[in-house]
Amino acid sequence: MDEAQSLEALTKVLNDLSESPYDISLHIQHIRLAQSLEGMEAQLKSAMEMLSDFLAAGKDVWSVLIEEKEKAVGLETAEGVEELLALYFRAEADYLSLPILQKHLQFLLDSHERYSSAEAEPKPAALGDLFSTPWTRTAITEVVNKGIGHLTESHLLWDLQRDWELQQLETAAVSEKASLTDAIQLFFLTRLRQPHADSEETAQYYSTFTTNYRPPEEYEALLMSASKLRTQAMKSFERREPFERALAQSNFSIDEYARYIAYERRARNPDLFVMNTVYERAIAEADKLRFNSKDGAELALRMFWAGYCDSLRINQAGPDVELSVLKRAIRSVPASGDIWARYIRYVEGHDDTGESVEAVAGAEIFNQAFTTKLLQSDVEQIVPVILARAGYERRRMEADSDDEEILPTLIAILENGIEMVHQASKTGDVKLRLEKYLAEIYHLANLHDSATAVWEAAAKFYKSSYIAWTSYTDSLIKYQQYDKARKVFSDIYMKNIDWPEAIWEAWIAFEHLYGSVEELDTCLDKVEKAQYQINSRRAKAAEKANFEAMQIITEAQASSLQMTGAPVSNVDVPMDVDVPQERGTKREAEDEPSGAHKKPRIEQKPPPLKRDRENCTVFVGDLATGVTEEELAGLFKDCGKVREVKITQLPNTLVATVEFFERDSIPAALTKDKKKLHDQEVAVHLAWKSTLYVTNFPESADDAVIRELFGKYGTIFDVRWPSKKFKNTRRFCYVQFTSPTSAQNALELHGRELESNQPINVYISNPERKKERTDQDANEREVYVAGLSKFTSKADLDKLFKTYGTIKEIRMAMDDKGHSKGFAFIEYEQEKDALAALDANNHELKKRRIAVTLADARARGRNRNVVADSGLSKAADTRTRSVRIRNLPAATQEGLLQQTLEKIAAVKRVEVFVDQQEAVVELENAAEAGKLLLRPEPIVFNGNNLQLSEEGRDGVLTRSAAPPPKTGGLFVPRAAVSRPRAGLGHARKHAAPKAASSTVPSFQSTSSSQSQGKGQDDFRKMLGGQ
Repeated sequence: MDEAQSLEALTKVLNDLSESPYDISLHIQHIRLAQSLEGMEAQLKSAMEMLSDFLAAGKDVWSVLIEEKEKAVGLETAEGVEELLALYFRAEADYLSLPILQKHLQFLLDSHERYSSAEAEPKPAALGDLFSTPWTRTAITEVVNKGIGHLTESHLLWDLQRDWELQQLETAAVSEKASLTDAIQLFFLTRLRQPHADSEETAQYYSTFTTNYRPPEEYEALLMSASKLRTQAMKSFERREPFERALAQSNFSIDEYARYIAYERRARNPDLFVMNTVYERAIAEADKLRFNSKDGAELALRMFWAGYCDSLRINQAGPDVELSVLKRAIRSVPASGDIWARYIRYVEGHDDTGESVEAVAGAEIFNQAFTTKLLQSDVEQIVPVILARAGYERRRMEADSDDEEILPTLIAILENGIEMVHQASKTGDVKLRLEKYLAEIYHLANLHDSATAVWEAAAKFYKSSYIAWTSYTDSLIKYQQYDKARKVFSDIYMKNIDWPEAIWEAWIAFEHLYGSVEELDTCLDKVEKAQYQINSRRAKAAEKANFEAMQIITEAQASSLQMTGAPVSNVDVPMDVDVPQERGTKREAEDEPSGAHKKPRIEQKPPPLKRDRENCTVFVGDLATGVTEEELAGLFKDCGKVREVKITQLPNTLVATVEFFERDSIPAALTKDKKKLHDQEVAVHLAWKSTLYVTNFPESADDAVIRELFGKYGTIFDVRWPSKKFKNTRRFCYVQFTSPTSAQNALELHGRELESNQPINVYISNPERKKERTDQDANEREVYVAGLSKFTSKADLDKLFKTYGTIKEIRMAMDDKGHSKGFAFIEYEQEKDALAALDANNHELKKRRIAVTLADARARGRNRNVVADSGLSKAADTRTRSVRIRNLPAATQEGLLQQTLEKIAAVKRVEVFVDQQEAVVELENAAEAGKLLLRPEPIVFNGNNLQLSEEGRDGVLTRSAAPPPKTGGLFVPRAAVSRPRAGLGHARKHAAPKAASSTVPSFQSTSSSQSQGKGQDDFRKMLGGQ
């Protein structure tokens, strides 16, 4: 932007900051704009000062402010020195910064040298004790101790203090040397107890010190004692050295800090000396990334602060330390509801000044949290703060039952919180945490009608939530409003509820307990009717899924032909294959089958039924060590026919999945919950209930990011990624926990913005709710248009196709001159519009007849053998961009493998052949393929060193040599014979006969195999088994 636009943007930012002074993104924008304008140094300083006044600032801001302060104040006066020192203390209180500490330490040393050396200038009387030796020693120690826990860089501070202390010892008066020697010896021994990278150098300095200042007869004993101290510190450092090395190699990534912290927290006796500094380093790094507007940095910063506060509380670091860190955390991430909630709980637990002061403190913190205007737009930030304040008030009410003001205050807090949640999000809080709390408070206060009203309002807002409706009916039943409960059940049993079975079961249980025979029969009749309709819809969906599965398998086999050397699986579905035609020549007439005048009708076999894994699998947890698959199969044998049992050993638990052939076996299988195997109760639940469907996360998020994000909610059993070989834009995954509780808790991530304006979607992977998955029906809403004139524009397509419905997107392939390549994709908002657009098939557009079909991204690979931009045939061009990978781990996920390779080169698609433990990777271009092949370092994937080779150059069978299908399987046509161009100036020649491969049995008769290929009718005869 030009200068005028920058000034206008600067004015807008200042106005926004006046409204939201705690918004870190506005402060960063303010600083960036001031930096971009010439002659705005004063504005830049003002922007940085404004940031430091409201929020914690990092090294880049404080370094500038400190430098400006040194120039502005007089260091010959006590006031000037104290101003500068106060600025250092503020900077060091925000984030750990070794450069700031070094600068502070050097200022102290230089100032002491200035007034205390032999050539020292007279110290101004106004400075008083400032920079005297005792004062300087205390100040230096405070600065060094702030960074002493940094294992690899603390020596940058400690070594300066060591040299200064030894220098003071050399110049000390004889009367002071004895006490100073003892103090320095303790100084060395304390350092030797601390794990640090320069332990060897510290030991050598201590040895020299002992030689020079201790009696010779004490030398050996002192060094042996020091050696024992140092041994423990060295072992401690060696345990952490791999993490320090990994940090350095990753350029101090957030992920590596998270692993480092997890290691420290898992220790039986955590070392706060090390762990606190690792947290400080991680927080400083996350703030630096946030200041540079990196995605995910804000979320990481909040997580680190929350973990830091919890660690101090769990390990009893002390109230003063906890309070100091909480205040720093609030200053750093005021938009984190979890941090505000911890602050409120801390005040409640540590305020010893009396209840009245405590109440004021809790209320002030609560009001301060919402004064920032940062929490109101995020449900997950609102709820923790409301619950913390509500708990605060409830415990006050229990302790002082005579105070009549507490209950109304508590109710008002919860009601206002519910209103804020509704305003913040249309989906609200799916777990209804505030409604549950408020209803319970009303119940305890004997306000039963109010408790029921809470759930009635919740049911109206969360219209499709079975939790809201069952809670409403439970409340009516609890307070004996049976007729009203029955009416509610009767009104909603046919509604579109996210889990209708829960409503039906609750209604039936209610009528069994409180209904008459007629009422129970009526209920059962209505539930049966509803079940029939739901099951009919599910049956149609299953039929559609079976057909789609057949189509996917068939198209996958056809698409795999484009990947050189890709083996073709046997699919029991015949497929029409067109014989390649010469460009510009007329298709020859086909021979009629002998004795017939019509083409024989081929009855296709029905598609094989798709395995309904989601509805036919139970998850078994809490297994005892040593349980076998046979024992599990025996436990479930009376439930139905078991298809497969898989036992998996996780780091801390043994779990299994049991898949049945029939969905009807599941209810019986669930009754095995709490049964005992090897004298230990097992936990059994539907596998999909502990599985989350996660989508709309940032494109940069990989497996490690997802595991880190969801790992805090429980033990993750598996993360499954979709293959991108059919549709490269797919961005979702399945996260499966070992318990449904963990999955339910992780739902709080739904709607959270990991990147600006990109809320993540998290759902329980209910098989009946697949329509919530964002790309579930994308192919059904998209049409493929072919045969376009090169002069066709997007406007032409929009004008034609918008007559059929609302268009979401038009994607037209263009050449380097901006002309159409002849095809386009048109995506509609609704499926019915895409179906209606099929009427445009054979429509004349720009003097060309166009072809319109439903788009299927999985079939786009089945293009004709056109010439690519490289001048090669498409198959040859693909081969130059493809790499074969061997030595894959068993059960490799294509999505995970693609994530690994995308960090090295630009990957177009990946196809894994599980039975061969190999894969073929198609890169964006030949240069990217070369980058992958010529990489000097080995590529490690799940513990295996991958073996890479150029596709088609190392003995791998090419497409024409692919193994043939078995009898009755998918027909694989021979590779089209290259034909010379015929036309003006060319003589038409017959293609040379192709020798039969010993690898591929010939499908031609002996008489015809040397002269011509089979025709379409021969193909049909073969498919018909003639």
